Amino acid sequence: MKLIVGLGNPGDKYNNNRANIGFKILDVIANNINVEIKTKKKKSLIGRGDFEGEEVVLLKPQTFSDLSGESVLYIASFLKIQVQDILVIHEDWTLSLGKIVVDKGTPNGSDHPGVKSIVQSLRSPNFIRIRIGIGNGEFDETNRDGFLKEDFQPLENLSLIQIINDAEAAIRSISLGDIEDVIEKYRF
Repeated sequence: MKLIVGLGNPGDKYNNNRANIGFKILDVIANNINVEIKTKKKKSLIGRGDFEGEEVVLLKPQTFSDLSGESVLYIASFLKIQVQDILVIHEDWTLSLGKIVVDKGTPNGSDHPGVKSIVQSLRSPNFIRIRIGIGNGEFDETNRDGFLKEDFQPLENLSLIQIINDAEAAIRSISLGDIEDVIEKYRF
């Protein structure tokens, strides 16, 4: 069994925010495998189904992105899912819009607060990360939170369908192949 986690913030006002790309990708995966992410468990919404012949749990933490570790730890512990069987999808403002990077066990976790929270909660960085570029070349690091809470621009919205499809393809590759090959394919 694998746990696929999409990071984002709960609530309609955040739906199209840059920080919610993890939720968007998880919604598309759920739709494509005929799963509803609606079961409420410990500050989470989950759905269960089959993805490429393997049972998966799709998780949307409802703690806000920066505190995602609490939800991930609870669901992983409750379902007895090993750290190496957890995939976390999250935005990365340092990557250009649409760039996808897959890595595993990043020693210092990340500068992403939600990923840091997961590393601290699991006491391990040995999960798979699918980093989705949301950068637009105009980012000012002093306004990181403001940038992440911005909605995608109309022209960027046109690219989102392809970005989401590419992310789903990367996740399918992880399910079907050797993780080292996938990391090599989706690196900087």
